Amino acid sequence: MDLLIQQVVNGFTLGSIYCLVALGLTLIYGIMEVPNFAHGHLYMVGGYVTFFMMTLYGINYWVSGLIAGIVLAVLGILLERIVFNPMRNSPSTNKFIAAVGAMMFIEAVARVLWGSDFRSIPAIYDNVVMIGGVRLTEQRLIIIAGAVILMVALYVFLKHTLIGSTIEAMAQNRDGASLVGIDVNRVAMLTFAVASLLASAAASLSGPIFLVYPSMGALIIMKVFVIIVIGGMGSIPGAVLGSFILGMTESLGATYISSNYKDVIAFAILVLILSIKPSGLFAKGGH
Repeated sequence: MDLLIQQVVNGFTLGSIYCLVALGLTLIYGIMEVPNFAHGHLYMVGGYVTFFMMTLYGINYWVSGLIAGIVLAVLGILLERIVFNPMRNSPSTNKFIAAVGAMMFIEAVARVLWGSDFRSIPAIYDNVVMIGGVRLTEQRLIIIAGAVILMVALYVFLKHTLIGSTIEAMAQNRDGASLVGIDVNRVAMLTFAVASLLASAAASLSGPIFLVYPSMGALIIMKVFVIIVIGGMGSIPGAVLGSFILGMTESLGATYISSNYKDVIAFAILVLILSIKPSGLFAKGGH
């Protein structure tokens, strides 16, 4: 039973990381209607910025994470202005190719600047605590708590602020939002900034227990893409539920089946759920 509880907590940890990245990708999909495959590499850059802020400049972990979030928000805006905004009226295929090209470019630049070595953000909260007979590290608890706080903050932002409402309006109908006076360019930049900040937060939180390396974005974006398809393209509740389904299944599958199949489980779940509900758990078709 202790092993089961331990793996459930590990599943929540993975699900929390996936959720922050998936929520950002879902927001971007809502305004572009094409998956931004470069989003995973923004997660990667966030990890590197946090790492170098701490190791090169000796900056506090939380301040380093905040700096990484600001840097990534700016990078997200630049990505939207340079890559996606000029293609806003182009076919979805062109946007898809542009996203893949941006992904490959960011990874190539990361390899040139930082090499291909694996790095780890210094562990500050590495003490072990006992909760109900289960041994947990403080960092895992921080990941779960941090993800919950950011999810609540995002919900409040989208539902109870004027700017958040404009993002939702644009996600539902970009042309209609423009007709009623919403500045779609400004909302698009803000959405990319918020999404990139969420990805950076995921990297800063997970960096002390997972490694940071140039290709880390490629693996997580494939899993996150699976998550938003499972949850229903563009659905925020679907992204949250899909993240924790995947995180929990990966953790339990690695323990009770084999860790060799951990990364295959995501695609097995995708096939299973889509064979039952092809539009995903929370299809956006009602908007």
